[in-house]
Amino acid sequence: MLQRLSDIDHRTWMQEATPTVTPERLLIVTDAWHPQVNGVVRSIENTNRELARMGVDVTMLTPEGFRSIPCPTYPEIRLSIASYRRVAARIAKAKPSYVHIATEGPLGLTARRWCKKNGMPFSTTYHTRFPEYVSARLPIPKSWLYAFVRWFHNAGFGCMVATPSLANELKAKGIRNLLPWTRGIDHELFRPQALEAEPFGLKRPIFMTVGRVALEKNLPAFLDLDLPGSKVVIGDGPALAELKKLYPDVLFTGPKFGEELATAYAQADVFVFPSKTDTFGNTILEALASGVPVAAYPVTGPADILGGYEKAGAVHHDLTEACLTALTCSREEARALALTYTWEAATKQFIGNVRVANYRGRMIRRA
Repeated sequence: MLQRLSDIDHRTWMQEATPTVTPERLLIVTDAWHPQVNGVVRSIENTNRELARMGVDVTMLTPEGFRSIPCPTYPEIRLSIASYRRVAARIAKAKPSYVHIATEGPLGLTARRWCKKNGMPFSTTYHTRFPEYVSARLPIPKSWLYAFVRWFHNAGFGCMVATPSLANELKAKGIRNLLPWTRGIDHELFRPQALEAEPFGLKRPIFMTVGRVALEKNLPAFLDLDLPGSKVVIGDGPALAELKKLYPDVLFTGPKFGEELATAYAQADVFVFPSKTDTFGNTILEALASGVPVAAYPVTGPADILGGYEKAGAVHHDLTEACLTALTCSREEARALALTYTWEAATKQFIGNVRVANYRGRMIRRA
């Protein structure tokens, strides 16, 4: 279960952690940033927009301004090369009231070191299944990688996770101070639109997936299915060229953004989410908001979002079964489910977690 403050602790936090200056100064440290296009970047961008509306002064510490090298086996991701002195100077200049570390990369590690050295409480987010992603590419035991994850996140005073099922998994791995942080969706951009007879020049039904075309997304599990109609993959990534050759009957559109992406989503009959390693699945919300039922495996993310909403999509260990069931689901119910997710609510949850983590750290220092 996600850890929660007792009623007494909550009242104390409201008294002592409520900001005494305006605006609050929040430093967010992330190794994932532009030009990367992924759920981490989008989540931080949307959260920052809402934080600004709430009067929180946000400073970003990202790879921008630092020299970087390609990540081994994943060159699209750049790893920052920055000395402790340079990073420390950037943090000190920001004079943060709070520090939030979003990733376990080089900048995240250096910021963690600075916080520990200077007695600054910090919060973290478990955005990515880091052990699974690394062990899929390098011969490193997952047990070693989870030991690193525990070391990294347990040094903070609040590790944010997107779903209850993920919280349970991480708790079993020994990760402490877990706090809930869900996600939101732009309901105005991603919306139902008039359906074309043959979108993309293809026969219906259209089974679509959107996201990074990469190993960890488990795309062959979708592309190998024997389904009626047509398959569409939207996105870019290191596996794109290879998958195009292996699946000539599938339409790979490359990346789409903004209104073009929203229009494409709305033409799908079923959105297929084959990943078994995502911690949430922002694209699931984008599809649902577009009125598109979702088909997925019953794993962390889709199972949490679709659980109890069988008319909006289907989860099944047999992905073919999930896809065919989703064809019978309701576009109206899919949209209705998406409307329950907002970035305003998610951001209030986020900044509340940041304050709680800061309060916990300060109380421990006083003890």
